[in-house]
Amino acid sequence: MRKLLFRPLRSFFRFWPLALILAILVACGSPESQLSQGPIKIDGSSTVFPITTAVVEAFKETLQGQNAMIEAQFSGTSGGFRRFCAGETSISDASRPILIAEMNACISNAVPFIELPVGFDALTIAVNPANAWVDQLSLAELKMIWEKAAEGKITRWNQIRPNFPDQPLVLYGPGRDSGTFDYFNEAIMGDAKNSRNDYTGSEDDDVIVKGIADNPNALGYLPFAYFEANQDRLKPVPIDSGKGAVLPSVETVQNAQYQPLSRPLFIYVDAKAAQDNNVLKEFVEFYLKEAPSLVAKVGYIPLPEEGYRLAELQFIRGEVGTAFNGAPEPNITIAEILRRQTLFQAQGS
Repeated sequence: MRKLLFRPLRSFFRFWPLALILAILVACGSPESQLSQGPIKIDGSSTVFPITTAVVEAFKETLQGQNAMIEAQFSGTSGGFRRFCAGETSISDASRPILIAEMNACISNAVPFIELPVGFDALTIAVNPANAWVDQLSLAELKMIWEKAAEGKITRWNQIRPNFPDQPLVLYGPGRDSGTFDYFNEAIMGDAKNSRNDYTGSEDDDVIVKGIADNPNALGYLPFAYFEANQDRLKPVPIDSGKGAVLPSVETVQNAQYQPLSRPLFIYVDAKAAQDNNVLKEFVEFYLKEAPSLVAKVGYIPLPEEGYRLAELQFIRGEVGTAFNGAPEPNITIAEILRRQTLFQAQGS
């Protein structure tokens, strides 16, 4: 069985003076991982959770009765990274790239991570099917609705547009531990912290689905797969970013038309744990092999074949680090992900 070879932690866009410390820790070896003989623990994004769950189920079927303890749950991308960088989990599902503070936590705790894109999401703005007045929203209107300055002030539909009804505006969205929360606010407001607080928030996307489905005056945002699974209960809102209103779909994401609300999805793997635990290594390789079909099956957009080939090569080589600059980075397209993966491979060769 191939042994993972670790390369120094790096970022294309940032010089890391602490990276040398991590490289030394990896090269010299750290104490035996507590996960090496225990279960594979996965936490993080509720957006990525359906993909990971599908992979776990498919992987267990291949074991033909052999026991593999794999525990998958979700606490949100930020919550998942807290556990991952503390060494409590071996895989962290993420609906945004790792942030600078999270990188530093991983470095401090000697957790070398391998960043693997696994698919794309079309973050969906949705209303109740009984809503007959919204045919589209602009990015400016989304900002007016969701920015912190709107808290306690933009509370009725007719405040968005005068021709909308004088009805209460009831908002649902992800909680603050969600990568969807970070990405949406970065994309729409330009600042992940610039969000109003007077809305119903949850890291469980099913709570958001139910809230919108139960209230004719509701509006919210959620991952595409949760909309796809509840199309009879939710109505998607086309978004105009300046080039005409566009609905979220596989095609509009692949063609880079649904911007800036399409985004990459990731798993982050503890490279040391993968070296110590053959089952974890086999699981990640299985994940990347089966991702194209399972990502589509659960309602997201797969990467091109080249994207998974590059991710597999990165994992086999044990190339640790990130191709991002420590922020959610709105407007990333599938083509840009492939470009960054290719650059990452070139740096490691």
